[in-house]
This record gives sequence, C-alpha cells and structure tokens, in this order.
Amino acid sequence: MISNPLLGPTRADLRARTSMKWRLYPDTVLPLWVAEMDVTLAPAVSQAIIRAAESGDTGYPYGTDYAEAVARFASERWGWDGLDPSRAALVPDVMMGIVETLRLLTAPGDAVVVTSPVYAPFFAFVTHADRQVVETPLTADGRLDPAAIEDALVRARSLGSAHPVVLLSNPHNPTGTVHSRTELEATAEVARRHGARIISDEIHAPLVYSDASFVPLLSVAGAENAFALTSGSKAFNLAGLKAALLMAGPDAASDLARLPEEVGHGPSHLGILAHTAGFAHSADWLDALLAGLEENRSLLGDLLSTHLPQVAWTPPQATYLAWLDASALGLEASASADALAVVSDLAGPAKFFLDEAQVALSSGHVFGRGGENAVRLNFATRPEILAEAVTQMGEAAAASAR
Repeated sequence: MISNPLLGPTRADLRARTSMKWRLYPDTVLPLWVAEMDVTLAPAVSQAIIRAAESGDTGYPYGTDYAEAVARFASERWGWDGLDPSRAALVPDVMMGIVETLRLLTAPGDAVVVTSPVYAPFFAFVTHADRQVVETPLTADGRLDPAAIEDALVRARSLGSAHPVVLLSNPHNPTGTVHSRTELEATAEVARRHGARIISDEIHAPLVYSDASFVPLLSVAGAENAFALTSGSKAFNLAGLKAALLMAGPDAASDLARLPEEVGHGPSHLGILAHTAGFAHSADWLDALLAGLEENRSLLGDLLSTHLPQVAWTPPQATYLAWLDASALGLEASASADALAVVSDLAGPAKFFLDEAQVALSSGHVFGRGGENAVRLNFATRPEILAEAVTQMGEAAAASAR
C-alpha cells in the first residue's frame, strides 16, 4: 500500500528544491501559492524518467501512448469511453494548447468568454493572442450560470466578434467546483445557439474528491464540436516536464487536423513518458494522494474555524486549491485587467498575509471580477506546514484588528 505522498518530503527536502514554489520567496516565508504540490513522485513516473535516462531514450517523441493512457484512465475513472486517440494531439502544455486552439477557431479581435473569478493566465494568454476577454460571473454559490454566459455571448456579438469562444475551467480554478452534467449541457446548448465554440481546461480533472464526480465536457450532449485539454501536470506534479493533450469532439476533427505540425514538436519526450506513466500506472499513488488531500481539506476547515473565523470559504470538490473570501478583514484590492504578473502583482489580503504573516498566497484580484477580496491557498503540503501557515495568518489578522 502506498503511503500519503504529501508526507514524503521533509521540510528540509522541500527547502532544497529549486522550482519556483520554494525559491521565489525567502526561507522565512511559507509558500502556499503556485499550483505545485509538495509530494514525492509516483514510483512509476520516477522509474519511467530514470529508465529513459539510463538507456539514453532522450530523443524525439513518437506514438499515441499518452492519448491511449488518458483514454483508459477516462474510462476507468469517469466512465467515459469517447476519447479517440485519433482525435487527440500533443501540445506543450494546456495554456499553449488553448492558445493554439483559439488560433484554429477564432480570428484576431474575436471574443473569449471566461467565467470569473477564473484561472489568472486565461486573461493574459487570451489578450496576448490578440483576442478580447469578455467576463461573465459564476453564480453566488460558484456554479456555472448558462444564462449569464448567454448574455456574455450576446455582448461578444455586439463587439463584432464573428467567432466567439467560451473558455471553461473544469474543475474550476480557483473555486474547486466540479461542473455538473446539467450545467455543461446547458452551456453547450447556449454556445451552439449563438454559434460559439467551447474549449475546456480539464487539467485538474484527476483531482476530484469522493463527494463529487467529474464530467468531461466532450462526454455531454451538444459538445460534439468542442475541444478539451488535459495533462498530468497537476495530478502527478509534472509542471517541469512539459506535455499535454488536446482532444477534439467528433465534429471538431477537421479543425484539429489544421493544427500546425510544429506545435507537436513542443512537448518533451521525457515529459510524455512521465505523464503517460502517471495516467497508465499510478492509480494507487493517485488514490493515496487524494486521501491525503481530503485530510488536508478537512484540516484546513478546522484551522480556519479556529484561527480565521471571519474568512469565508466553500471546501473545494476538486483541486488542491482553496478560495478564501477575506472581505471581512477589510483589506480591499483593486481590480486588475491583466493577470500576467500573478506573483508580483500582490494586493489586499495576499499582500497583507505575505507582509504580516510570512505566508505566500495567490492574490485573488488577478482571477478577475469577484476576486478582489479573496486569496487562493494551496493546501497540497505537509499538514504541519499548513497548520503553521494558517496559525500565522490568524495571528496577523488578530494583531491588525487590535
């Protein structure tokens, strides 16, 4: 039986890491910000990387093993047998895959509807691809709102957008909401009615907890002309090994065929091997991780109740990210239209907790409207680090209130 991967690395091990999460801030800061987990790798993933290095298998990528592994994973985990490897393409990562898909479906100046608050790079990447962002809100309880999406598509048309796109985050980042089949079908129907296409970022799909069920967009009625993207980057902690999968619905196959050949040269061969090993041979490790994350989710709830009762949150159904509403602390941040500077552009509660509690969080305002007084907290770490961080946050908030 595999033990909790979150308990593998010691704090000294984590401090020795050279990736962004643990190196951007001084050692006095506890980093609970960027979506990177404090885990030991799945054994099958480590073995795949080591085996390739020892045998010199470090050339150019080839074949459909990655897509086939994701297809089997989707069948076993989500009961979805509709992922056809012939309608899948390798892309460097999910965000670059989104940009390349926008180039297939839209023209410069076309509108991209996003459901705010949402993953901050959506704003920057869409804008830098010369498309315009049209924000529409989630419901008060953080769900998709098909009526609001329809209103956004009407606004997109009024802006002269001939080929609008709805860009979804499923499961939703930063809220951790898992969109239901009913919500997705209603969104697909609205998109069809307004001549819009849907692109779904499903990078967190393997990280759904026992109290929810993931529904792939391409499995729902009306999404036959949609695209979805996934990767092992979040579930298996492989952000440094670039490889993602762009998947097309049956009615989007001709669009996928127009993807430039050079896009497929971007993923790393070692990355493809690692992601494939994660999806194909790491089920036990993933189950152990999910159990550990659920324990941390529960721990976080207890810690917030004890140390930061003024902060509101809804425990996420997926991801290892908690979206915390710190409005009651009175630390308002100004809205930002461009979310490229995710780290340096700290304001409000995130800046307060960094300065006063020595805890690094993601600033909510870069996630768009509705995030002005929020922070995103990454709880994929050792329980004692999580406890120390929230305790320090609580002490800082209490001192500020005096």
